[in-house]
Amino acid sequence: MHILKWVLFGVLLAVSVAEVSTTTTTVAPVCVEEDRASLMSFKARIVQDTTDILASWTGRDCCNGDWEGVSCGTTGRVTKLQLQRPEKNSEMFMKGTLSAALGNMQFLEVIVISGMKHISGSIPESFSALSRLTQLVLEDNGLGGTIPSSLGHLSSLQILSLSGNHLRGQIPPNIGNLVNLLQLNLAKNSLSGPIPQTFKAFPSLQYFDLSFNELSGALPAHVGQFKNLTYLDVSNNQLSGPIPTAIFSLPKLLDLLLSNNRLTGTIPVQIEGLKSITTLSLSGNQLRGQIPASISKLQNLWNLNLSRNGLSNPLPTILVSSIPSLLTIDLSYNRFVFGTVPGWIRNKQLSEVHLAGCGLRGALPMFRVSDSITSIDLSDNHFTGGISNFMKNMSSLQKLKLSNNQLRFSLSELILPDVFSSLDLHSNQIYGSLSNILNRETSGFLEVIDVSNNQITGAIPEFTSGLGLKVLNIGSNKISGHIPSSISNLGELIRLDISRNQIQGTIPTSIGALKKLQWLDLSVNSLTGKLSNTLLAIPRLRHANFRANRLCGKIPQGRPLNVFPAAAYAHNLCLCGTPLPPCRKAEEWKL
Repeated sequence: MHILKWVLFGVLLAVSVAEVSTTTTTVAPVCVEEDRASLMSFKARIVQDTTDILASWTGRDCCNGDWEGVSCGTTGRVTKLQLQRPEKNSEMFMKGTLSAALGNMQFLEVIVISGMKHISGSIPESFSALSRLTQLVLEDNGLGGTIPSSLGHLSSLQILSLSGNHLRGQIPPNIGNLVNLLQLNLAKNSLSGPIPQTFKAFPSLQYFDLSFNELSGALPAHVGQFKNLTYLDVSNNQLSGPIPTAIFSLPKLLDLLLSNNRLTGTIPVQIEGLKSITTLSLSGNQLRGQIPASISKLQNLWNLNLSRNGLSNPLPTILVSSIPSLLTIDLSYNRFVFGTVPGWIRNKQLSEVHLAGCGLRGALPMFRVSDSITSIDLSDNHFTGGISNFMKNMSSLQKLKLSNNQLRFSLSELILPDVFSSLDLHSNQIYGSLSNILNRETSGFLEVIDVSNNQITGAIPEFTSGLGLKVLNIGSNKISGHIPSSISNLGELIRLDISRNQIQGTIPTSIGALKKLQWLDLSVNSLTGKLSNTLLAIPRLRHANFRANRLCGKIPQGRPLNVFPAAAYAHNLCLCGTPLPPCRKAEEWKL
């Protein structure tokens, strides 16, 4: 009898423990077979996956946490599919097409498939059945075709981003039905036609990007109704007409980017209504008239770009204390004739000053707070004299562009800061030796040197290892000597121009080590010898010019040397072979 009591007690205890365990332990949901089948259909349409993400999609349970990029709810239904390529790794991608079966996953709330580059084909119409979807992000793939108008049925959608694909056609008016949108990004496609008039009811929209397309027509005034908008970018399209004044009543707008369109008219005085604006770019349009004085009331503006328009004098009277947050200014290539750099620009603490083609003359200006400047562009003006005092205390300077002036000084007067990366002095009257800027002390940060069309003499110096030069243009000078074999140390070089000098000797075989070189111009010198086969080892070479030297022999027969035009080899001593006439047997024997 006692034994029976203990048995019954044990059974009751086991049941009690099981009940407690059931209430305290969360059992992982098991993937519903319908969702698993849809995911496997997606996987089957991907023919190559260098990310190895899909290699984790094995077994029956897609909700056990092992399926990378897949998240489930408590009911075993897949709610999120997030497949993103690791940043800055171009070797990782997926190749294939999107499976329409994803449209069967009724509980999906988030689809993010981005950065895969080689996922092509169209966006499946079946996606319109995903009524719970709040995020559809298909950025930076290879998708083509048109945007399905049925996406306008996704009433819960808050984020729609299809940027960085090959989508074409017009933006479907039905997208205007997505009243809950917070972000709309259709940038970097080939979309055409107007911005739909249906884009009126976006009360919560914060981010609006249609840049880098082929959109035309006017910029709709109803964009001014998006009162929560913080980012507006329609740059690099073909939009025309005036800038609607309604845009300047957006109280939360931080970034307004309208550059590189065909906008006309003047800059409205209502611009002062952009109380929160930090970045204003209207460059590359057809705006005319004067800059309104009301621009001085933009207390938070730090980046102002009005370049490449038809704006003209006079500049408004602006105090140094106005636009207190301003850091960068670009007024280049308008119809300004300033004479001298306006005082409020010289006396402000700025990081970038770009005043190219602004009718400036006389000596180079002195900036009151020069140690804050990182970039200066004063090219295409009428400056004369030297440079010695101009760069005094510019310890933060990284980029300097003074091309197309009448400056006359020696390269020995240049003292480049350690962080310096880009030097463009072409088309002046600069003299001296290249060794003043290319030597053992040259910074590894230096990427661009363009001193072409000057009066530089001497030889090309030896190149030490560790240089990061990507562009070296020393053409149209009076440089002599030979091309040093140490040119091979410039492993990052993309563009090399030594044309129109007095260079002698042979082309060093080590030039074939420049694996990233795309542009090579050695024309109009006195180079001798033959073209080395090592030139065929430069895989990315797209342009080469050996014209007007004293080269002889058979052109190496391989791409790209034998597909460049004959003009690239003309006026030499005795070059032959494709694309020139074939070599005669006697010439081949000599070679």
